[in-house]
Parts: sequence; C-alpha cells; structure tokens
Amino acid sequence: MKKAKRYQGQAFSANLGFTLIEILVVMAIIGMLAVMVAPNIFNQQAGAQRDAALSQISSLEAALDTYRLDVGEYPDSLEGLIENDSGRAAWNGPYLRREVPMDPWGNEYIYESEGRSFTLVSYGPDGERGGEGDDADIGL
Repeated sequence: MKKAKRYQGQAFSANLGFTLIEILVVMAIIGMLAVMVAPNIFNQQAGAQRDAALSQISSLEAALDTYRLDVGEYPDSLEGLIENDSGRAAWNGPYLRREVPMDPWGNEYIYESEGRSFTLVSYGPDGERGGEGDDADIGL
C-alpha cells in the first residue's frame, strides 16, 4: 500500500480515478437500461401522435358541423372552413382560428364530401390508405 502524501495538512491518495474495468461495467449497465427503456419511449410517442390526430379530427369535425348548420351542406374542401368558397351569404366563418392543420406526421387530412355527409381521415405514419397496427388509418 502506498503512503498518502501530505500537503498542508491534507492527505492525498495516489489511487485517483476509475479503472478501465469499472468504466466498462458502468457502460454495460447503461447500455442494458437503454435497450429496455427505448422501446417503451417510442411506443408512447406513437400513441401520443395517434391521440393528437384524433383530437385534430374531432376539432375539424366540429368546425365542419358548424359550417353545415350555417350553409346547409358540408364544404367541398377543408379550405371552405377558412374562406367562403361557396359564395353563399349564409357563410359565417372562418370556422377555424388558424389554417387547416397537417396531421402529426406532416400529411394532409383526407377529406371527401358529398354535401350531406363527409369522411375525414389521416392515413397515419405511412401516409398510405389502409395499413395495420401503427400504420392503420385514423378517423372517428
């Protein structure tokens, strides 16, 4: 055992720092934790994006219903919620505070209307119709 050097009344050990083995063990533990935690974080993010899409669709549907109450039918496009594309005097918009939002994956919502009814969906993270699991279409 090495003797500690004295410097103005304080003892200093000659064994300062970590060994290579100690550092490798800590890095292995951190790696195992990351492998166990990372999938849970990504699953929560996917669920949060789906919830955000459902919330936006619900808000857009409420605006579309208000438009229909005023004008008598649904607009031809979602832009009708912002601008009077029908030319009717009964239009009492804008029905959205901001522009029509994009879905959480940066894609446009798919809106189709026949005047009396409509469909409004997001194609999800893959941006394509159909899909299963996380890639399934989202709509109410």
